[in-house]
Amino acid sequence: MPHSAQRQTALALVESFNRMDVPAIVDARTPGCLRHLYPTAMAQAPQDTAAYSKSLTSLHAIFENFTLTVDELIEDTANNRICMWLSARADTAAGEYINEYVWLLDFDESGKKITRTKEFSDSVMARDFFPKLRTAMKEEQRSRKMLNGTHTNAR
Repeated sequence: MPHSAQRQTALALVESFNRMDVPAIVDARTPGCLRHLYPTAMAQAPQDTAAYSKSLTSLHAIFENFTLTVDELIEDTANNRICMWLSARADTAAGEYINEYVWLLDFDESGKKITRTKEFSDSVMARDFFPKLRTAMKEEQRSRKMLNGTHTNAR
């Protein structure tokens, strides 16, 4: 039996993330789709498509070899909804990034477009990792400036 349109869209979305294909990720959403980030203790405002695209573009520059793996997928075809438990891994300036997510995706009637996402992530990992990443990125920027300054002065 072939997969439902919702499942095909959800799995294609994961593959788009694995390629860090921002246009394909954004194209999977309806124009009015909002991304909600949880837990609420993270105090993240919902993102519309423009904000989501900007966020993804900045992450594309930070994460190398980003890989999402679907650990579990539960489908509710009657309500056009899929829930996925995902594992993520990437290389960054601060070292290896490992995280877990649960995505709740709502779809339009065709099952080909996502109308709303609710994304839960490991907030302890985020709390501990992202300050290290910011520090490592600042160090890289300082090093580049020094190299550029030294290179410029050598001319």
